[in-house]
Amino acid sequence: MGNPTVRAVDRTGARTPARGTGLAVSSVAFAFWITMAGTTAPTPLYPLYGAEFGFTPFTVTVVFAVYALGVVLGLLAFGRLSDQVGRRPVLLTATLLSACAALVFLLAQNVTVMLVARVISGFSAALVTGAATASLTERLGQDSRIKPATLALFANMGGLACGTLLAGILADVAPSPLRTPWVFMLVLAAFAALGVLLNGESSAHRSGLSLQFQPLHIPGEIRPDFLRSAMAAGAGFAVLGVLTAVTGLFLGTVLHEDSHTLTGFVVFVAFACTALGQLFVRTIRPGVALPLACLGLIAAAGLIATAMATGTLTPLLAGATLNGLATGIAVGHGIGGITTRSAPQHRGASVSTFFAILYTMLALPAIGVGVLIRETSLRPAGETFSAVVAALCLGVLLSLVRTGRNARVTPPGAA
Repeated sequence: MGNPTVRAVDRTGARTPARGTGLAVSSVAFAFWITMAGTTAPTPLYPLYGAEFGFTPFTVTVVFAVYALGVVLGLLAFGRLSDQVGRRPVLLTATLLSACAALVFLLAQNVTVMLVARVISGFSAALVTGAATASLTERLGQDSRIKPATLALFANMGGLACGTLLAGILADVAPSPLRTPWVFMLVLAAFAALGVLLNGESSAHRSGLSLQFQPLHIPGEIRPDFLRSAMAAGAGFAVLGVLTAVTGLFLGTVLHEDSHTLTGFVVFVAFACTALGQLFVRTIRPGVALPLACLGLIAAAGLIATAMATGTLTPLLAGATLNGLATGIAVGHGIGGITTRSAPQHRGASVSTFFAILYTMLALPAIGVGVLIRETSLRPAGETFSAVVAALCLGVLLSLVRTGRNARVTPPGAA
């Protein structure tokens, strides 16, 4: 495999960054995909780990939450790293960390080692997200037939969706369900790292290494809409987190379904629909998108509560589908507002703050549900959680209605 990148030499003799051949773009997209796939691969395996290591459902939620908190810390500490040292070194580090996490899972013999693997996964996801998205934009350009943002979306959410499904299938068909999925992920991550290594740098400007926490920034000019979007999308992420952490437990203890593929499929549907929702938001008027997302999240919470109360699969699948679509709409609306209405010099920090909120809400409610499961049981914990999500989204919806009413009665020219 030769180096597929194309470099030019400018009049000063300096080499310009590599641009986009198909193989170079594919290598970046694949590195993005497999890194994110590795973060959701443990989902269908949690019941097996629980039986192997003898831990409780609460421990599962903590193991999951550690990953999300690792993402938040990684975004704050390394969110601008690819701007400072280049896309290729950060992409290479992310894929190597993904391979390292797979190796640690492969060798895991206790919960402590699993926690280490999840922290590593969180850092790999934090590193790859910004670097891969920026690299795809630089390699494809905004005039490309395939839009960089669309390709990045499918690599990101497609990886999250496919990781859990692939691991579930391998756990069902492989002779060693706690080892084979990680061998598979390790090999793919190694190939991704090789692809990144063989392709050139896409960034023309690098500011030099300066490690410091990226300050959070909520854009003042769109603060109310930013916070409402973050709360709605965060509620959807909370559901995604709980689905990822306890779907296997629900299927195994309530429905008596021991299919790891089915567990992976439920979470696959949720993440795949989140990607579709982010595409769908482009066809919706901005004033309609967030109310529609809130209504969808409230309905999804009702369906998930119904699944818990009745012990049936169909409402769970419907709730996962609707929650994914509504979450995607809320995320797309929030990011769209930041990129089009906030000050350009603060957009990077604003996007990082937005996702820091989302990943925090991905983690903490899962721990809360774990505590409720320990104190009561799965069904009442799931019903309580669904009610809280519905109440949060209803609050956002009422805020939108009140804001719209005030805007209609405010005289023109009044601030």
